[in-house]
Amino acid sequence: MDGVPSITQCPIAPGESFTYSFIADSYGSSWYHSHYSAQYADGVFGPIVIHGPTAADYDIDIGPVLVTDYYHLNYTTINERAFNSNFSVVAVPGVNSLINGRNNYNCSLVDEGDTSPCVSNAGVSTFQFTAGKKHRLRFVNAGASALQTVSIDGHNLTVIANDFVPVVPYQTQYIKLGVGQRTDVIVEGLADATGSYFLRSQSPAKPCADTIQPNATAIIYYQNEYLPEPDPWPAFTDAVEVCANEPLETTVPLYPIASPFNPATTWDLNITLAQNETGSYLWYMNNVTFRGDYNHPILLLSNLGNNSYPNPEWNVENFRSNSSIRMVVNNANPRTHPMHLHGHNYLVEAVGNGTWDGIITRPDNPQRRDTQLVPGNGYMVISFTADNPGAWPFHCHVAWHVAAGLYITVLERPDDIANYKIPSTVAHTCRNWWAYTNSTVVDQIDSGL
Repeated sequence: MDGVPSITQCPIAPGESFTYSFIADSYGSSWYHSHYSAQYADGVFGPIVIHGPTAADYDIDIGPVLVTDYYHLNYTTINERAFNSNFSVVAVPGVNSLINGRNNYNCSLVDEGDTSPCVSNAGVSTFQFTAGKKHRLRFVNAGASALQTVSIDGHNLTVIANDFVPVVPYQTQYIKLGVGQRTDVIVEGLADATGSYFLRSQSPAKPCADTIQPNATAIIYYQNEYLPEPDPWPAFTDAVEVCANEPLETTVPLYPIASPFNPATTWDLNITLAQNETGSYLWYMNNVTFRGDYNHPILLLSNLGNNSYPNPEWNVENFRSNSSIRMVVNNANPRTHPMHLHGHNYLVEAVGNGTWDGIITRPDNPQRRDTQLVPGNGYMVISFTADNPGAWPFHCHVAWHVAAGLYITVLERPDDIANYKIPSTVAHTCRNWWAYTNSTVVDQIDSGL
């Protein structure tokens, strides 16, 4: 289980707690966040670093660098605006972009009537480099919506990992991060540097993203004392507006895993945007928009032998005992979606515009990761070995999209789930939640995730 309410557990009731213990069988850079509604957009998230073997040589670990969009309104207000019958206001813009929680901002841009505290020009994050040394930076897009393009003026980035997957190192001037994606890079300090340089995170315009202040900066400096703001270098304007990850040909996993020649099952999954009966715009996967039931988590029902799930809004695909699964994801919308699968690193076999032609990119060792951008009006083909029994969410990581139903549960090997001995604390959490909801009406304003 991994903490998703209505899927693997009941929500943690107010005033209660839940301790997650897990075996760290993957290593690298990641993050944790609330999965209750779009709550993490209000700041319920943080970085995780799991240390392990590394094939890359570096001297200094700078640590996690979180790049995010920022909304001055709380998530409930944004959701109320997003679920609208007026298509022009469905996409609610972020107001700022942040690097490790900081960036300057003009508070005169705050919505009229918003009484939340705001401080103009509050300052930016800073990082110290050492001349001639190799620095590891662990970039995480922990935002709610915006794709981010990350670069450092005057420096090249050597990519060594995407999500939890080490890759053959390659050099680039910038990296692309959809929401939920992580990329580790090594940056060599300039041999004779004494000045300071901008670290940039830039988000594109519609339909990739929509942010009033799309550019965040931090400062890289080389002296023991903080230096004045650096002179800007030319920005990668053209690259910023590209709504895609790096080409699959560029990212080669260090440890090769071949694509399955004939997977046990192949499944088409179609993403659409449509109005429901009340006129609100919602996201659909195979013509179903998800809505969870906090009181009846899918994993717990499966553990009891109930795998029928009569409520179609739960959107469960039961893959039974299939040994390998291929998904062909078709996106019939101009908006890019960062599609995240819990419980697996999947093989990214193909990504492109239009419809898939059946060709797999580098079938002897395709790219692997747990989150990949599906292009607007395009497709993504992924596969994975069904070796991890569970109820695994597969969803867009744009907070407002999964809140509007862009979600499906991959039910994997339910016969094995029935043999799980689920800790008693999980049942205790549900009892606490049921007691809370017996006296309090929970206003489930969205899909629940």
